[in-house]
Amino acid sequence: MNKTFNLLFYVKKSKINFLGESPIYLRITIDGKISEISVKRTILPSRWNAKAQKVSGSSEESKSFNFYLKAFEQKVYDTYHELIRDKEYVTCESLKNKLLGKGEHIRTLIPIFEDHNNRMEKLIGKEFAQGTLERYNITLKHTKEFLKWKYKISDIDILKIDLAFLNDFELYLRTEKSCSNNSAVKYIKKNLGKIIRICIANGWLSRDPFLNYKSTFNEVTRTFLNEQEIERLFNKDFKNERLSQVRYIFLFSCFTGLAYIDTQKLTNDNIIIGLDGNKWIYTKRQKTKTTSNIPLLPQAERIIERYKDHPICLNSGRLLPVLSNQKMNAYLKEIADMCDINKELTYHIARHTFATTITLSNGVPIESVSKMLGHTNIKTTQHYAKILDKKVSEDMSALRNVLQKKEELRKLGRSVEI
Repeated sequence: MNKTFNLLFYVKKSKINFLGESPIYLRITIDGKISEISVKRTILPSRWNAKAQKVSGSSEESKSFNFYLKAFEQKVYDTYHELIRDKEYVTCESLKNKLLGKGEHIRTLIPIFEDHNNRMEKLIGKEFAQGTLERYNITLKHTKEFLKWKYKISDIDILKIDLAFLNDFELYLRTEKSCSNNSAVKYIKKNLGKIIRICIANGWLSRDPFLNYKSTFNEVTRTFLNEQEIERLFNKDFKNERLSQVRYIFLFSCFTGLAYIDTQKLTNDNIIIGLDGNKWIYTKRQKTKTTSNIPLLPQAERIIERYKDHPICLNSGRLLPVLSNQKMNAYLKEIADMCDINKELTYHIARHTFATTITLSNGVPIESVSKMLGHTNIKTTQHYAKILDKKVSEDMSALRNVLQKKEELRKLGRSVEI
């Protein structure tokens, strides 16, 4: 049901005909959205009583004019209640179209979703990554299948998407598609949610069906490598050169925090001498377009030096001979087995490792870590950079020493501030 519905007659003084008369309009307001419709009558502005919303005077002409306005107003109310009986929610557009005898233009979900994905596809490599498009295409596929499963239809009016639709869609993803909590919520809240926000921004929806949607993401424990595992990777003697190459490029990201795509596109132009006289990586993250400036640690610098004359680097101008993400991840699983690393090793773990083992656990402030990772919000960094027990132990050990010294001074009779 709508929360507010108001009508207001007014004279549009900006429009005056050759007789000096202005047209009368009815302003329709539904839940803060406004639409206007002409009542097909004109009057001298001096004869209009704006407060009473009628023509001044008691002449037969004035009475007849005001009776017409009352009848017009009643027609609007009747039409509004007729639409209310047909569907739960009425918009200014649907009411106006009904009054004018126009068929309401029905906008459906699937064409809007497909148009979004087609536009995104044209911007791959510019604003979006291929993986992002794939997630939206999967969500679109799930949406089509859900509509057939639940409603036996191939499309749906966007005005009929409500909280019940979202909850049923989530149940479908969890049961029929066996999606995990986070996958189901991401498909609905992030991917479908964006399509709904597009509808709202264009004025096609006056209410947000996500307003009371309560599902949330579960906290995910990030996997990262510890110092011993990093050491094992460095020291392992691989007979296969391709495995060795993947190992070193992965370690490069462990010591820079760069994601796969940002590592792949690096060139010599991204290496800059900073204000401190040392080498820095200056780049922009493809995912967020934010600047990421990272001091080049010796371990990462040695890896760059190792591959400066590699044929791929010489021919492409790239800083490192990075294989496809699929191949990198396949080789990393093999590398993990050979190095006795009992973790599901993927390239993105390098980014977590940089945030935890390389920086945060060695005393680098989280604000600096956030800046190097290219995050716009430090809360995002907190998901990546989990304080290690080792760091907590070291911090508490230092505190223990401070408190012990104060206790010794207190026993000697000296005043101590706590």
